[in-house]
Amino acid sequence: MSQLPTFTSMKAEDGLRKALGMPRPDLIAEISASGLKGRGGAGFPTGVKWNFAAAAKADRKYVVCNADEGEPGTFKDRVILQDHADLVFEGMTIAGKAIGAKEGILFLRGEYTYLKTHLEEALARRREAKLLGKEILGQDFNFDIRIFMGSGAYICGEETALIECLEGFRGEPRNRPPFPVNTGFLDRPTVVNNVETLAWAACILQKGSDWFKSVGTEKSTGIKIFSVSGDCAKPGVYEFPLGITVKDLLQQVGGAGAQAVQMGGASGLCVPASEFGRQIAFEDIPTGGSVIVFGPQRDMLDVLHNFLEFFVDESCGQCTPCRLGNRKLLEGVEMLKAGACSMAYLQELCALGESMQLASKCGLGQSSPNAFLSVMKHFRAEFMGRTHGFVNA
Repeated sequence: MSQLPTFTSMKAEDGLRKALGMPRPDLIAEISASGLKGRGGAGFPTGVKWNFAAAAKADRKYVVCNADEGEPGTFKDRVILQDHADLVFEGMTIAGKAIGAKEGILFLRGEYTYLKTHLEEALARRREAKLLGKEILGQDFNFDIRIFMGSGAYICGEETALIECLEGFRGEPRNRPPFPVNTGFLDRPTVVNNVETLAWAACILQKGSDWFKSVGTEKSTGIKIFSVSGDCAKPGVYEFPLGITVKDLLQQVGGAGAQAVQMGGASGLCVPASEFGRQIAFEDIPTGGSVIVFGPQRDMLDVLHNFLEFFVDESCGQCTPCRLGNRKLLEGVEMLKAGACSMAYLQELCALGESMQLASKCGLGQSSPNAFLSVMKHFRAEFMGRTHGFVNA
């Protein structure tokens, strides 16, 4: 099920025409005024990112669309690229005008190879219509886009690992600073934005910043696209205003009776039924868009085991907290399932998870303990009977 009425109502190229008639500072100011934040999950203000890259001095700059959608439970970007590719390419072109770039790169997840032909055809149509290439829409502005195929590594969803891959190296996060907006692809200023972020940028230029921030919350403006899966009657891709409560979202997707919802994919937070009144927004429950619904029949230890196996497999191994920490958390879950974990050791594992959040080099290691810590916080009583010495140790 795909319900994206706002994107469907947009006319491709209207935003680009408006952008080409604006001075670059005014264009960035419009994005900033909208309050648009990165829709990949980090929530960094898009206008601020564009402004940093625009201010950087360099002979060449780049716009990169991060379509390496590897987070378990997330599939919204795939649908956007399949049904609304023109909005994404228009957003990339607008970003190019804003920062002074002439080249854009769409980094496409290796598992989405089947979309490449469709996307190449969309690019060809845009070149034919003078929406890409030289002298776009008759203006003194040149910008083109190429597609780069990823290789299936989850870590390449992190922007500096993605840039390493673009340069032909193993996908591993870089030390920061410097940041990509100053020293990115080929050491040039580079803006890396999520698929959805760029599509919304095109919409904002069409409808204006006031239109975008007319919904959502003060700190989380606009609409968000959600990938909804799991134990619900109507899984699919939805758009909802930021600020919607978990309870209201579940009512829309037929998730009544859920015991928990995993917000933000495997690296996100596990929200128990007692907290379904909380808002999905950057100031409360942030999310890149993944919503996994867990019905009352689910064993949350099985859920954790599945997530941690994924992180053990996908860790690049570059830093010790992530490389070894995820293995120890996985071993701890296996001990819990076997009834062989003491309360004291469980407390040590929770402390380890907190240390990983602080000491890991990139977002993978920093966020991989999230599910473990939130499940242990909210569902610990369910594990008491499985744990030797849980009460007395």
